[in-house]
Amino acid sequence: MAEPKFIRIENESKKETYHRLHTEIMSVLDGEKHNIARMATISCMLHHAFENRIWTGFYLVDIAKPEELVVGPYQGSLGCMRIPFGRGVCGAAAQSGKMQLVKNVHDFEGHIACDANSVSEIVVPVRNPAGKLIAVLDIDSDVEAHFDEVDVHELERLVTDVFG
Repeated sequence: MAEPKFIRIENESKKETYHRLHTEIMSVLDGEKHNIARMATISCMLHHAFENRIWTGFYLVDIAKPEELVVGPYQGSLGCMRIPFGRGVCGAAAQSGKMQLVKNVHDFEGHIACDANSVSEIVVPVRNPAGKLIAVLDIDSDVEAHFDEVDVHELERLVTDVFG
């Protein structure tokens, strides 16, 4: 099976891509309540919309071990199976409840190298309508400082609109 092509439109800005994707994702997910199905769709669409993304997916709060994340739906290279709260970029986001924007993961104390090609990373906490943390959205790039304030704003808006 051929690798999907990027779905970014030529000359479209990053912000315009996110706005188009937001509309497409909300349309595809209309009426879908199952979080795994929603996460799988979001991972696929975000991963294939932008270049230089090596991992795009979710780590779920484990119901049996609520201080630990377990790998969920994703696109890209192999992910870590489990991440304790407070460990690595994903664990820091889960423990603090705050978005993590890391320009170079090699400068992040305690970074977990699930993929040695990862250089920059953004992690967004995902909460249910009651405000409880249910997952984190994690996106890795092989390019330093790949993510910026546009990513921060648009990804937070997306996870809030879908899950919050």
